Amino acid sequence: METIYLTLIGFTLWTLGLGVFLTTYRSILVLLGKKKSNEFPAGIQHGSDFNWRLNRAHLNSLENLPLFMTVVFLTANLGMIDHFVNQAGLVILGARVLQSLIHLTSTNVIAVNIRFTFYMIQIVTYIVLLVRLV
Repeated sequence: METIYLTLIGFTLWTLGLGVFLTTYRSILVLLGKKKSNEFPAGIQHGSDFNWRLNRAHLNSLENLPLFMTVVFLTANLGMIDHFVNQAGLVILGARVLQSLIHLTSTNVIAVNIRFTFYMIQIVTYIVLLVRLV
């Protein structure tokens, strides 16, 4: 199997993992009686800082998964998977995981700047891969 497919699977598993972590975290709070199940409104900051960062890390991954899927789909269907594409997949997955981990651990200025850098690495890599298709 091509590395690009494995990285897409990894990205998907990472996104699912963040979602499972988020729902588990919230479920524990509900089961311990610290929160009610309706105290997690969508799109509004709620709960602890960690809860909100986990929520945003999951949503960030979820928002970017279609971009990665589109790039992989187009590249595969145009028969343009090569070593560069496979390596780019590793860059995207690595940058996504690091972005999420930093999101979960800190919101200080340096951490936010590093997190943004990992996000931009993904975006630039998507753009390079798409430009190569034209």
